[in-house]
Amino acid sequence: MRTLLRSAVSGPLAPYAEAFAQRLREQGYAPWTLQDKLHLVARLSGWLAEHQLSVGALNEQRVCGFLHEFHTRERRRSHGDPTTLRDLLRQLSDAGVLPQPTVVAEDGPQVEMLQAFRRYLIQERGLAMTTVDTYVAVAMRFLAACAGTARVDPAALQAHDVLAFVRAEAHRLSPKAAQLMVSALRGFLRFLYQHGRIAVDLTASVPTVADWRRSGVPKYLPAEQVETLLASCDQRTLAGQRDYAILLLLARLGLRAGEVVHLRLEDIDWTEGLLTVCGKGGRWRRLPLPVDVGEAIAGYLRSGRPPCSTRRVFVRLRAPRIGFAASVAIDGIVSRALTRAGLQPPLRGAHVLRHSLATTMLRRGASLAEIGQLLGHQLPQTTEIYAKVDACALAELAQPWPGVTS
Repeated sequence: MRTLLRSAVSGPLAPYAEAFAQRLREQGYAPWTLQDKLHLVARLSGWLAEHQLSVGALNEQRVCGFLHEFHTRERRRSHGDPTTLRDLLRQLSDAGVLPQPTVVAEDGPQVEMLQAFRRYLIQERGLAMTTVDTYVAVAMRFLAACAGTARVDPAALQAHDVLAFVRAEAHRLSPKAAQLMVSALRGFLRFLYQHGRIAVDLTASVPTVADWRRSGVPKYLPAEQVETLLASCDQRTLAGQRDYAILLLLARLGLRAGEVVHLRLEDIDWTEGLLTVCGKGGRWRRLPLPVDVGEAIAGYLRSGRPPCSTRRVFVRLRAPRIGFAASVAIDGIVSRALTRAGLQPPLRGAHVLRHSLATTMLRRGASLAEIGQLLGHQLPQTTEIYAKVDACALAELAQPWPGVTS
C-alpha cells in the first residue's frame, strides 16, 4: 500500500498521504473507496504544485476553488469530495501542519467581536458547543441583516433593527427554532451591552415567541408498546445489537438523543454499575446502570461494535466508522423501530421514549422530584408537565359540577 501511495500522491501532499490513508482505514473505508479518496488528494496535490502553493497555504477557500476547477475539468461531481478534503484539512490541523480553523476566515472588527462572543458563551455562560455554534450563527445573520452586508457598527444598532430581524427570521422558522433564535439574539445583545459595545440594553426589544409546549399532554407509549418496540430489534444483526442497546438507554433511563450520541466508553463504570451522562449546559449526572441495559451494551461492545479508534460508545455501521454526527441519527433509529413494530405515535423521535418512561414512573408511584432527577431536569417546572397524564390523581382534585350529584 505504501508503494502505491508514493506513486499515487506526489507533490506537496505526498509526505502526508500515508497518515491520511491510515486515518481512512481506521474509519473503516473499503479499499476501493480509500483509493478514490487518495486519487482526489493526489489531484489536489498536483493543483497546489501547478499554482506554486505550499501545503501551509491550504484553507477552505482554496479547497473550494480547487473543487470547482476539478469538477469542471473532469466533468464529474461526487458528493463525498468536499467531505474527503475537509477530513484532510482536519488531519493536517491535528498534525500541526495547518492552524486550527477559526470561526470565519477573514479578519476585521466583526470577526473579533464574534470570537469574543464565542469565548463569552463558553467561559462565562458554560453553554454546550452545539449551542455556542447556533448562537454565533444567529449573531452573524443578525449583523448581516442589519447592514445589508457582512459589516455593521454595533453602536448604531437600534430596537427597530432587532424587530425587523426577528420578524424576517420567524416567518421561515418553526416555533421551536424561532424560540432558539430569539434566545440566541438576546444572548448576543446582552453580551454587547455588558461589554460596552452598545450603550443601551436592547434585550427587552426582542419579542417573545409563543410557547405552547405546556398546553398539551406529553406524547408517550404505554409500557407494553415500549416492550413491543424493543422486541422489534433483530439482535442477530450488528445493526440490531446497536439499536437495541440505544433503545434500552432511551426507554430505561430516559436519556436525550444527544446524551446517547456523546456517550463515551469511559462514561461506563462496570464495577460500580454506574453511567455518567453529560446533559444540557454541560451538567453531569450519574445514573444506575440497569442489568438489561448493561448486558445489551456489553453485548454490542463485544460483538457488534466495529473496530475503530473513536471513544464514542455507539458508532456508524458504514464508513467513516465514527460516532454519530447529531441527535437526528438517534431519532432515525427510533422512527425505524416504530415502523418495524407497527406503532404510530404522534411523536416519532427519541423523546417519545423519554416521555414514556416519565409517564410510567408517575403511574407506578414515583414523585415528580424523582422523575426530574432521573431525567436531569434543572427546574421542577419542566417535570410538572407529566402531572397531566396522571388521570387518577387529577380526578381526585376535580370538583363536582354545580347541580350534579355523583
